[in-house]
Amino acid sequence: MLDWVVEWFKAVAELVVTVPVYFAAPLMIFVGVLDSSLLSLPEVNDYITIARVANNPIEVYYFPLFPAVGSVIGCLILYRIARRSEEFINRRFHPRHLDRVKEIYRKWGAFALVIPALLPPPMPFKIFVVAAGALEYPVARFATVIMIARTVRYYVWGLLAFFFRDEVLQFLRWLESHIVEIFGGIILLFALFLIGRWLYVRLRNQTSRSSSDRRTHASFTD
Repeated sequence: MLDWVVEWFKAVAELVVTVPVYFAAPLMIFVGVLDSSLLSLPEVNDYITIARVANNPIEVYYFPLFPAVGSVIGCLILYRIARRSEEFINRRFHPRHLDRVKEIYRKWGAFALVIPALLPPPMPFKIFVVAAGALEYPVARFATVIMIARTVRYYVWGLLAFFFRDEVLQFLRWLESHIVEIFGGIILLFALFLIGRWLYVRLRNQTSRSSSDRRTHASFTD
């Protein structure tokens, strides 16, 4: 079942890593756009950036800019959709979670974007992008914050790949030989997370209903 996902991932990663930079750059931007807009490709940008710089050390100076640019474009697409479509927001995110993120924005401002843009998964990020659109956060400031944070993130990966090139290449070879198990583990963890979340919500709702019933019963008794 995972064969097509694994093969697609390996094909895209190998293509971006091995082709000349004038082909790799637009491909990397395109992958960044997909990852930061309507699709979710967890850590694909990070992996490809590391692999590219490890195999082409001279590109450490400029290649991390390409996933950063793609991420900004993808975030702007998601931002515009969220700004214009309340139905899209409600379909993708629970209103309570969105309200919590909006409160973080009101309290922390730009820092509400910086931290999730800097950190890799499992730190949630797209809900902060959607909330920025829903709150009509200034678009120029939004794009600037995302660009700076993403650039820092990908340059950190690039520098690590540059200074620890041999170790990174060894790890990438190990990753390639165990990619099916890794994808299977990720999907399993995601499924367990969804099941645990569903059980938690169901238990909390049952507890709320029980408390409400007790209060109603007490009021009738009184």
